[in-house]
Amino acid sequence: MPPLKSLAAAAAGRAPVAMRAAALMVVAMICFTVMSAIIRHLSGGLSPFEIAFFRNFFGLVALAPWFWQNGLGGLRTRRHGLFALRGLLGPLNMWAWFYALALLPLGDVMALSFTAPLFATIAAVLLLREVVRGRRWTATAIGFVGTLIIVRPGAGVLEPGALLVLFSSAMLGVNVCIVKVLARTEKSGTIVAYMGLYLAPITLVPALFVWQWPTPAEWVWLALIGGVATTGHLAITRALALADASAVAPYDFVRLPIAALIGYLAFDEAPDIWTWVGAAIIFSATLYITHREAQLQRQLAAREASGSGSEAQVTPPGG
Repeated sequence: MPPLKSLAAAAAGRAPVAMRAAALMVVAMICFTVMSAIIRHLSGGLSPFEIAFFRNFFGLVALAPWFWQNGLGGLRTRRHGLFALRGLLGPLNMWAWFYALALLPLGDVMALSFTAPLFATIAAVLLLREVVRGRRWTATAIGFVGTLIIVRPGAGVLEPGALLVLFSSAMLGVNVCIVKVLARTEKSGTIVAYMGLYLAPITLVPALFVWQWPTPAEWVWLALIGGVATTGHLAITRALALADASAVAPYDFVRLPIAALIGYLAFDEAPDIWTWVGAAIIFSATLYITHREAQLQRQLAAREASGSGSEAQVTPPGG
């Protein structure tokens, strides 16, 4: 049995890694929430189509150091079909999200966005042929009950903005499944880079039909969107590299209070009690799904390791 001092040293060595992963996840959530708030601010003067293009354009600019370090060799891949599919679905997710931000309070958009893992569970069954058993289906159903509490269709609260968020979450759920497959063979930087390379020209086309040149202040905000979004993607990727998804997933809920605070201070908005209740139910369901996914992956990895004697690889979760 290892001496107590050795166990304490091992625990101390693990703690900073967990703390770094948690800190990176919080940074990512802050970045994504701030990005959404800026988009909501700009939507009063610019079309969501144009904002989407500049988000991707400046996101590519923010990746310049990665391209400088890796060159074209960093884009080498055999999964061009999956990257193209993600490039076609990504704009649908982005356009729906950006339009929703122009129609709904920021807190409501964030609360409904927690449904993405629920849609990812369904997409994993339909697209990846994953086996999802009763407990995860129950958690998924409970999560959608939380969605109904927020949108309250019987009370006439169901708005186009809410439908756009749910559509965006569904597209994001499919996207998560694609990334899940890509992450088995591709590096995170390559995945992020291809997203920008596909989305920038695709989102430019509809932006040209509603184009108007941004004001100097809007140029600053648009550049900030690209930088903040890229920082968020890199932070969450690094967090998942340091710790299991089940360990960092609880910090996703940080988005809601931050969005509520920004919404109150910047837009004079405040989520009602039903938004908080529904968001808590949705998040609890998605947290269970994430925990269950990580648990099953560890069991599978243990069986493969015992059978082949090789080290198991951790696949980023998504369903």
